[in-house]
Amino acid sequence: ALNISRIGTWRGWRADQSRTIPRHSVSRTQLDAGARQLEIDVNYDPQGGHYARGSSDPKLQRPGFKVLHIPGIDNASSCVLLTECLGIVRDWSARHPRHVPILLMFNAKDEQNAARGGIDALPFDAAAYDALDAEIRSVLAPARLIVPDDVQGRYPTLRDAVLADNWPLLEASRGKFLFALDEPPAKVAVYRGARRSLEGRVFFINTDEASPAAAYLTLNDPVRDAERIRRDVRAGFLVRTRADANTREARANDGVPRDTALAGGAHYVSTDYLWPDPRFAGGYRVALPEGDVARCNPVRIAKQCGDLEGSAR
Repeated sequence: ALNISRIGTWRGWRADQSRTIPRHSVSRTQLDAGARQLEIDVNYDPQGGHYARGSSDPKLQRPGFKVLHIPGIDNASSCVLLTECLGIVRDWSARHPRHVPILLMFNAKDEQNAARGGIDALPFDAAAYDALDAEIRSVLAPARLIVPDDVQGRYPTLRDAVLADNWPLLEASRGKFLFALDEPPAKVAVYRGARRSLEGRVFFINTDEASPAAAYLTLNDPVRDAERIRRDVRAGFLVRTRADANTREARANDGVPRDTALAGGAHYVSTDYLWPDPRFAGGYRVALPEGDVARCNPVRIAKQCGDLEGSAR
């Protein structure tokens, strides 16, 4: 699984991302189109109802994590309950059992939004993260997950295992999911707690290369971070970068960050543009060459190997 590259999406659950895609099928449509990484904004709501003000959606009254970008301001999610979102990808996976590993990248939302008319998010403490792991495991069976313990094996630390290329091989990883907590050091430290690495946890965490828990890195600027991305990919770390941000590249039809990202070896390249946006001239979009869903990683493997999913879709 370490030797392949694929495309992902940013704000993968935003119902307003395309006016042509029904609200309930945004994520399925992206997966059908070849996205193998989705981003999820998750909000802690153990009692239920915390994010219900101003909404008539009864699902907001239920206990459990909610998928909302800015609660009370931007609730445009294609599925409100995290369990619902996970069920969508689980069921899609069951229909496409030979897909390459899908990365679900989480933002643990804790912003205070009341001052701008929204709803203050509840903090993510250790109990919240424990509940998040448990909710994921309630939907996805162990056989469907690649977790830090699977990579670490008998190595002293997760980092040691990664530097020894102890990631599961592709055939053993098909039909499975990885989870990454894409948050700054203070927040991932709460998730990690007193563990030496990430023993018993579901998520890999965004950290630096020296940490005993190092396995996954978010490096958002494929041009500025080009050499670091290549170095980390060669070393064995899993890397995710972005082809575009805030519509800049699409408006200017600027393919330099995209092309640099695709050539640079990041395992997941995120975009807002699996399809061109008709509002912008130039037809900017992001896809692997030949329309492949997954290909050999150009930094890890020199040869071309075609689409690693092929007819699996």
